[in-house]
Amino acid sequence: MNSATVRNLLVRGMLAGLGAGLLALVVAYLLGEPYVDKAIGFEESHAHGHEHEVELVSRSLQSTAGLATGVLVYGVAFGGIAALAYCFALGRIGRFSPRATALLLSGCALLAVYVVPFLKYPANPPAVGNSDTIGERTTLYFLMMVLSVLLAVAATLFGRRLAPAVGTWWATVAAVAAFAVVTGLAFAFLPVINEVPADFPATVLWRFRLAALTIQLTLWTGFGLIFGELAERVLAPRPAGAARTAAPAAH
Repeated sequence: MNSATVRNLLVRGMLAGLGAGLLALVVAYLLGEPYVDKAIGFEESHAHGHEHEVELVSRSLQSTAGLATGVLVYGVAFGGIAALAYCFALGRIGRFSPRATALLLSGCALLAVYVVPFLKYPANPPAVGNSDTIGERTTLYFLMMVLSVLLAVAATLFGRRLAPAVGTWWATVAAVAAFAVVTGLAFAFLPVINEVPADFPATVLWRFRLAALTIQLTLWTGFGLIFGELAERVLAPRPAGAARTAAPAAH
């Protein structure tokens, strides 16, 4: 793959990330923000006897322009990184079409980058979590994420090496099983963090976490579909004559 193709895919990856970010923004605003408001209301109702801090940015600005800026910048950034990973993975993980490779890469990235760390250290709304442990919690979360990505890469390499001996099917089963076992060991040995207040509404916590998972699912699925289509046009463009002859044939 030459540098011009990589550059084209990088630009399209960032555009796909922007498009996926727009989809995720709608989901975040409709599903996530109502439960953020409920969590903030819970926090304020339990702040008796404490002075309220001056709000530097209004809640309405946070839930609109602030949310849009964060989600869209994240979408563009991860889209560029994912496009570079796509350039490396294309043709190395199997004989898949550009579209299928994009969807497969998005699914694996969703699992390794978000779902696995989420299962160990799930997202929490405001009012959940001790401010004194935020550094520790952040470190543990990123440690779990890096470990998950490294294990996913190792499992892929393990499966590829095993495939000539036992076949693709059993090599895939063995790689997935190895990933699950080692991930389970990481879950068992890494510290457990549970700082949910005893009287925090369980429904709000559950639905906030479900919304967070849905946002990421929308983001990665949207990216896989959009980028897959854009990559297909770059890597496997339709002949110009095929487009012209397809129209008369339809009549």
